Amino acid sequence: MTGRYAHGLVIGKFYPPHLGHQHLVTRAAERCEEVTVLVMAARRETISLDDRVAWLREAVAPYPQVAVSGVTCDVPVDYGDGAVWAAQVAVMRAALARDGRPPVSAVVSSELYGRELADRLRADHIAVDVGRTVVPVSASEIRADLYGAWDMLIPPAQAALATRVVVLGAESTGTTTIAGLLAAHYRSRGGPWKRVPCVGEYGRDYTIIKWDAACAAGRPEPSLEDISWDSSDFDIVGPEQTRRENEAARSARAPLVVCDTDAFATSVWERRYLGNAARDRQAWASSELPLHDVYLLTSHEGVPWHDDGLREGDLEVRAAMTGWFAAALTGAGHSWVLLTGSQEDRLRLAVRSVDLALEDKASFGASITEAARAD
Repeated sequence: MTGRYAHGLVIGKFYPPHLGHQHLVTRAAERCEEVTVLVMAARRETISLDDRVAWLREAVAPYPQVAVSGVTCDVPVDYGDGAVWAAQVAVMRAALARDGRPPVSAVVSSELYGRELADRLRADHIAVDVGRTVVPVSASEIRADLYGAWDMLIPPAQAALATRVVVLGAESTGTTTIAGLLAAHYRSRGGPWKRVPCVGEYGRDYTIIKWDAACAAGRPEPSLEDISWDSSDFDIVGPEQTRRENEAARSARAPLVVCDTDAFATSVWERRYLGNAARDRQAWASSELPLHDVYLLTSHEGVPWHDDGLREGDLEVRAAMTGWFAAALTGAGHSWVLLTGSQEDRLRLAVRSVDLALEDKASFGASITEAARAD
């Protein structure tokens, strides 16, 4: 059959989703009126089913005829065992029925088992790049060397799997300097690392906006103390900081995102400026916050005060804020590292801490297929 099929099925673990998978779905969309992409994830695997489904939905959004759904499947993998085949197909049929999908008329696959699956579903088989020559990658290769194969991930997976590091601290403690040096260190690795972004502090931009507004209101050269802050200001700064961070992760597509503060830190700054009027919780600093792998807290000790024109405070305030950050991070259950000593000492510890976070991010649990091979 060479025409368009009514309903094509693409199944896989997508652990993680890569450009080969996207190529497969694209070919299915070209050959079928409707396409179901069914993600079959085992509980032992360390990328959640929901994440894989979400990343694929974003990647195939240009194809409205493609529906992505998922199902948990802990059936062993053994292509030579009829009982295993029956169990696998039963899960697929149940998932399709749950989603109200029409009968499958074509199985679209780049795997050798595709024809057998098509026969069992009484459908035709469309083979796509079985030899992996058009898009030379496999999910197992990515799991074995995440950063070596980084650019073979689909962009939503890159944004989600990137390690996110936040540098935070009181005024004039070197947060911006360390964040910049840290980003430059990893950019020097080349390849996708050259794209490592350093997300700036929106609070500084917003302070200038408020300063300019005060000047426009007719105040002659207002001082920082003359600029008033309330909770509504932080409700602007916090979400915008997160938006900029997420946009940097999506656009840079780098393995690492370095942030010079984040929305959580903004919530501590609310305490600094509003005192007892500050809120205990802000949604944008908890439930809406991206997952950060490690926070690097710059100590005030040994760092001379430098007024760049947008700072106010003194050594006593800086010391108090270091304590506030430490208490807030610990109370929220975040992983954090205190950076002390010289600039070289701080950068060295920052790199060691980030290297550990990167190593953890690149460690995947064995897939159920790999477990079957080990047996």
